[in-house]
Amino acid sequence: MNVKIADNHFVAIDYRLTLESGEEFDRSAEGAPLGFVTGTGSIIPGLESALAGKSAGDSFKVTIEPEAGYGPVQKELLQAIPRDRFPTDVEITPGMSFHARGPRGPVALTVVSVDQEQVNVDLNHPLAGKRLTFDVKVQEVREPLPHEVPAVSSGCGCGPQEQSACGCASGDPGAPSGCGSGGGCGCG
Repeated sequence: MNVKIADNHFVAIDYRLTLESGEEFDRSAEGAPLGFVTGTGSIIPGLESALAGKSAGDSFKVTIEPEAGYGPVQKELLQAIPRDRFPTDVEITPGMSFHARGPRGPVALTVVSVDQEQVNVDLNHPLAGKRLTFDVKVQEVREPLPHEVPAVSSGCGCGPQEQSACGCASGDPGAPSGCGSGGGCGCG
């Protein structure tokens, strides 16, 4: 029986994620496809939509616009933080990533610029505002086992408007993160 992907199915995929520049941002580890239950917010909406109706063995390439991925860049998430709120024993440079505690838990932030008084940071998800291209091979589609069904959601609960509160991405644009590294948190 050839099961097609629909909500509440366990799906395992091999994927490669590239940015518009062609740079590889993330990929599933060889021999370790990303597994998740559909309809639970475990992956970005655009990729989940592209998977609908596919079966094990299907391969495809899809480009996801920001609105169906990690959302647009939100200017209000570009913030200035006083320099004295950062470790004094660390030279802070643009591109560095830090994790801080926000009102809803850990928050990843990336340094945009720094001067003597303040550090300008970006709290957007590293993939916010970016077109994402996925090369996907569906490895498995089946009914989920009881322990695979999330109680509420296997994602961290952040949607495009709450990416900054997620804290599940590494915050390092060059590090593997994106659509599921480290357990498929759902936003990075």
